[in-house]
Amino acid sequence: MRGSSAPPLSLYVHLPWCVRRCPYCDFNAHARPRDGLPEDAYLDALIADLEASAPECGGRRPGSVFFGGGTPSLFSPRSIERLLEAANRVLGLPAGVEITLEANPGTIEHGRFSAYRAAGVNRVSLGAQSFDDSKLAALGRIHSHREIEAAVTELRRAGLGNFNLDLMYALPGQTIEQARRDIERALELDPAHVSHYQLTLEPGTPFSRRPPVLPDDEAAWEMQLACSEWLSAAGFEQYEVSAWSRPGMQCRHNLNYWQFGDYLGLGAGAHGKITDRHNGLVRRTARVSDPLAYLAAVSQPDRLAEVRTVVADDLPFEFCLNVLRLSGGFHSGLFTARTGLPMAHLQPFLDEASARGLMEQNPAGHWTTTDLGRRFLNDLQALFLLPGSPHRPDRPTNGPPRQADLCTDGARAADSAP
Repeated sequence: MRGSSAPPLSLYVHLPWCVRRCPYCDFNAHARPRDGLPEDAYLDALIADLEASAPECGGRRPGSVFFGGGTPSLFSPRSIERLLEAANRVLGLPAGVEITLEANPGTIEHGRFSAYRAAGVNRVSLGAQSFDDSKLAALGRIHSHREIEAAVTELRRAGLGNFNLDLMYALPGQTIEQARRDIERALELDPAHVSHYQLTLEPGTPFSRRPPVLPDDEAAWEMQLACSEWLSAAGFEQYEVSAWSRPGMQCRHNLNYWQFGDYLGLGAGAHGKITDRHNGLVRRTARVSDPLAYLAAVSQPDRLAEVRTVVADDLPFEFCLNVLRLSGGFHSGLFTARTGLPMAHLQPFLDEASARGLMEQNPAGHWTTTDLGRRFLNDLQALFLLPGSPHRPDRPTNGPPRQADLCTDGARAADSAP
């Protein structure tokens, strides 16, 4: 890659089925077939995809593996183990690799987490969303607060203390006090990580067609600030817009996304980003979204819905779309390390953002967003687009988690499990 090594690599595996689809979800998720999951056939397709894609990784071993969805906990521990065995055989999994499984509290049977841990899973992202049963019903969730608590008990029995709880705020009819209570009840379960993100009405979802009454923008902002204060007081550190962790317990997989690392995405609808270490070109891919089409594919081109090379002029925007979400910001050298481009490509944008009070630089060359920049993050990110540039960033699901760690930790991004 233009005189430097390629970025770190992660592996994302998309398992697209749910018991039923939630009305706010716009991820590539599908209701479980009435005749059951095509589990073995899907694993065959994933492994064929992995084997065909491995040469793109240039011999790099993934530092993290993330099973996202959909509801990955619908798949058996044996299927997870089979995929991890294939990943180790094809790519090589280093010692200590972080392996995360998204799980829905309503799909966990007794003893299941112990079997996932035996298969190799060492981190779980639990899609709690709320501890208020009326709010869970309004969101179309299939679980109650009791099932969240039972799932955490199962996690601890399995020795899986490294777990994330997804929580949403600005829910239909929610007050600041109700949001605070959700944080309190989550903290009582002592998670290592909390993903806290705002419910948004995404185009094409049932909620966008029949919108529930949500708190207005000002109320949502006050809710976010109040919840941030409660998490901080409990010893959690905010390292990304929607991600909080105990010291040293950040999600490595999502950090790789936010630091503009590479990721191989496998499965129906999965997105990927791979940098060619020889010429430095960044290539983005998207697998076909229909699970049946993915299963029917007989060659690697059949599995791909999109392949595009990111032109140099778009790299400043794509880089900043990710790194500006990090609370700790980034050092100037990271841009060159991840893109192969000199800082001259990025500096004019940084200067403008600084002049507007949205970013600041310390004497050591570290750039961070200001309080104003964090509040108007979308506007700040848009500054890095060249006039006339096509705005085609990848959605953080099925790849990087979105504001929501990303429905799983994205984009998922990151731990925001549907």
